Amino acid sequence: MESEKTYQKLKEYLEKQIKLNNLEDEKVLIHGKVLTAEEAIGNPIRRDFPLMKGKEKLLQAEFKGSLGQSYTDSPSEFEGTLKEFSKMPLDNNFNIAAFIATLNAVMRYLNLADKTIHCKNNQPDECGEKLAEYIELNYGNPKIALIGLQPALLDFCSRKFEMRVVDMDKNNIDKEKYNVLIEDAENKTEEVMRWCDLLLITGSTIANGSIVNFLEVDKPTIYYGTTIAGVAEILGLNRFCECSK
Repeated sequence: MESEKTYQKLKEYLEKQIKLNNLEDEKVLIHGKVLTAEEAIGNPIRRDFPLMKGKEKLLQAEFKGSLGQSYTDSPSEFEGTLKEFSKMPLDNNFNIAAFIATLNAVMRYLNLADKTIHCKNNQPDECGEKLAEYIELNYGNPKIALIGLQPALLDFCSRKFEMRVVDMDKNNIDKEKYNVLIEDAENKTEEVMRWCDLLLITGSTIANGSIVNFLEVDKPTIYYGTTIAGVAEILGLNRFCECSK
């Protein structure tokens, strides 16, 4: 599968960095912590984020004081050395999420990636406003495909641009959010991709493997979120995550 090839490429990159920086045999603990909604996103006025509704969990890895995160639907914990961690197969949702979070944390520690910690409180609204301005400045007036519902980004971008949204959450599909119909990602993604001028894609696609559907798209693409922080640097992806830390 293409997703397995992508994960292997990322794993080889991480293993190389571990060896280059003599981190493999150090007694460094990595603690995967599943954040509560309040820990992850604070207390925003807007209450329709997946984190607030319990639909997703934010897994957090800590490496020598640096933090990395990844969304997951299969929370658990891991603690051990990098050498032990590198032996963990990427064969289930938790292992993949733990790998992505750890990759982000290690890259943050090595100053190879930044903005790895989710923004809080009302910063998502600030991010949405800045993203709409960024798109207008750099792309004019494109038709936008939002891959993965993010309420604040949809709210602010839909005020300026024509948009279509696909999502995997059955509770969102066929409902309107900010005057935009949420369509079924499983059946409508290809159609929406053909329709749009610009793709705005959740970084969570790296955690569920669906990112491979977008890596070769011949259209301008922006990834958002902390999950894809390190991966964006490795794969050279355009990422917007203005208010994260």
